[in-house]
Amino acid sequence: MDKNNIEENNEDFAALFEESYVEINSLEPGQLIESTIVSISGDCIFLQLSGKSEGLLDKAELTDKDGNVSVEEGDTIKVYFLSSQNGEKHFTTKISGDKADKAILENAFANGIPVEGVVDKEIKGGFSIKIGESRAFCPYSQMGQKRVENPEEYVGKTLTFKIIEYSEKGRNILVSNRAILEEEKNKQIEVLKKSLHEKMVIKGTITSIQSFGAFVEIDGVQALLPISEISRSRVDDINKVLSVGQEIEASLIKLDWQNQRITLSLKALIADPWDEAKSKYKSGSKHTGKVVRITDFGAFVSLEPGLDGLIHISDLKGDSRDGDPKDFVKNGESITVQINSIDTDKKRISLKPVSSNEQDKDFQKYMEPDTETYNPFADLLKDKKSKK
Repeated sequence: MDKNNIEENNEDFAALFEESYVEINSLEPGQLIESTIVSISGDCIFLQLSGKSEGLLDKAELTDKDGNVSVEEGDTIKVYFLSSQNGEKHFTTKISGDKADKAILENAFANGIPVEGVVDKEIKGGFSIKIGESRAFCPYSQMGQKRVENPEEYVGKTLTFKIIEYSEKGRNILVSNRAILEEEKNKQIEVLKKSLHEKMVIKGTITSIQSFGAFVEIDGVQALLPISEISRSRVDDINKVLSVGQEIEASLIKLDWQNQRITLSLKALIADPWDEAKSKYKSGSKHTGKVVRITDFGAFVSLEPGLDGLIHISDLKGDSRDGDPKDFVKNGESITVQINSIDTDKKRISLKPVSSNEQDKDFQKYMEPDTETYNPFADLLKDKKSKK
């Protein structure tokens, strides 16, 4: 390398160093930066800044209640600049405690820095929140991701908030816990976008049960298990088959990231009985089933889970012109039926009831031997002749 190139490279390096030095020394309180963890020592996490500068972050901010630090050397994290003290630059992941003076809170509002506060008490319309020496108000609508039946359960808890209004020099501060939870949810969704795909089998925990289905938590994000996707057979009472806290494995059948909807299915993991229906239920064959639903046009009979056939009202009434389907069969009743026809493409089976007379004839035919080849008295006559 010639002398001119060396000089040019030295000038470029000097310019970059000067630029980084100016950048780090012009940080504004509340400014967000991304930095790499250089080391973790004592109560401090040391952050790499431009040039040879290092920033300081309180280790307690990234330590859980069991004393475990959630980061390690080499990790990249996002932090907010707090202040310079004795040549040291201090950063935070959120504002709390003695850091929460009015100037810092104003900067937190301006720059969207999360603040940590204690829910002091429930007041009209929401909650009084204590952040350092300041007080803020959080409306009911901004606490949690959904409104709870007992709001007082929040009182005494330390939660993270976003300042959504700061006025009158800090005498009027409005905060939102929901905004923080929504941001965390959106971050989690971005992570899940890379790992989830349709038809994969995933594990989750049921968090809520409604008449239309169950909500399932998957890595902090809610998915819906519709009642129609729980079983191959009809589910009338979801509470009889699922419970809150239950862990399940389900197939992911739909991902709608635009509307943040994930749809699950337990049914998809169960073999479809229609795959073998044609060979098992031939026209003319007779089977025993259970009446599961009665309508104006007939009765549905379950032959096996997920496989229902219809007895048309005309077959129920027979020669009778009057009467309601409920006059001939009852829900839950066990009934013998004959297959009229089966269409596996449309998933339809036409049935007709087998009368008690027909069942008796079948029974007699089964029990009576062929009289041309079998004489039930032959053995008795032989016995008598041998005794003589």
